[in-house]
Amino acid sequence: MKPAFVFGTRPEIIKLAPVIRAFLDRGVKPLLIHTGQHYDYEMSAVFLKELELPPIDHHLEVGSGTQAEQTGTAMIKIERVLMEEKPDVTLVQGDTNTVLAGALASVKLKIPVAHVEAGLRSFDRTMPEEINRVLADHASEVLFPPTEEAKRNLEREGITENVYVTGNTVVDAVLQNAEVAEEKSDVLEHFGLESKGYVLITAHRAENTDSRENLEKLVEILESLPMRVIYPMHPRTRNRLKKFGLLERVENIENLIVTKPLGYLDFLKLERNAFAIMTDSGGIQEEAIILSVPCLTLRYNTERPETVEAGGNALVGLEKERAIGYLKRLMEDQEFYERMKSAPNPFGDGKAGKRIAEILLELYEAGKLKVGSSRFI
Repeated sequence: MKPAFVFGTRPEIIKLAPVIRAFLDRGVKPLLIHTGQHYDYEMSAVFLKELELPPIDHHLEVGSGTQAEQTGTAMIKIERVLMEEKPDVTLVQGDTNTVLAGALASVKLKIPVAHVEAGLRSFDRTMPEEINRVLADHASEVLFPPTEEAKRNLEREGITENVYVTGNTVVDAVLQNAEVAEEKSDVLEHFGLESKGYVLITAHRAENTDSRENLEKLVEILESLPMRVIYPMHPRTRNRLKKFGLLERVENIENLIVTKPLGYLDFLKLERNAFAIMTDSGGIQEEAIILSVPCLTLRYNTERPETVEAGGNALVGLEKERAIGYLKRLMEDQEFYERMKSAPNPFGDGKAGKRIAEILLELYEAGKLKVGSSRFI
């Protein structure tokens, strides 16, 4: 069997790593295709090295651009590789432009697509990620929703065949690497931070950074945070702050440490030792509850509702009073803090990667891993 993995961003690499390892453990060498959607040393190469993955087989160097430019360029380049390599299945993960491009290019070549982390829905069609994940699900032959709720989302859209609830591979990645990060990373010492003495923040989504109004709301939250903060800043966010004339305000916030994107182990250690996390990232919402760290999400919706239902995550949007109010309550009310901190992890037992590899191998060996084998007939 020849599985192809198509990815282009840090979260995709992290979440696909357990599946790649599971195939390697079964003696199957995967084909690794990096579109280069976020390709720079900090955002990708560091993670590949830290996660001890095999070398990338194809670097496509898609780079940045508009949504259509990036997706279209990726499709063209992915198609060329797939025509040359002829894999038996293409695996994609999540909701990026790379995911959509990989899924469409594959299914048009009659290569079955397996979507890891299928079925997530924010129900907000203004988000590019929502469009990507919906279309990728409908182009996929095999779907791996992480939870029963994600499976129900697929059922509501008529997708009921070849759907397997596996848990989320992020649990595999976090559990495998958290202890390694504690031992190997000196990130706390480097930045002069004490465990549970700071807030970790990330924000890069288009809805929060592409308009000056929303980005200024984010800056106002940063200016009002009542404890020390560290912000590994995505290049996209830095560019928008500079464009809108807000970067100097951020740089002058006394208790804020702004740094470049960090390696996976450094970031994981920052997450694990944070008092709380504020983010607009879906993946970090997951990692926070796995690591038992309260999460305040800088959005008005989430495709990870399980984290909110479990009690470990609260949607605060870009409302300064709500965001700061929640954080102050966490600081002042120990019972409330412990309740959020101890919220149960809804994403599985850390064996999702193994399950996904085994299911695909079984389908392949039974001759069922092909486009049209089930719901497309």
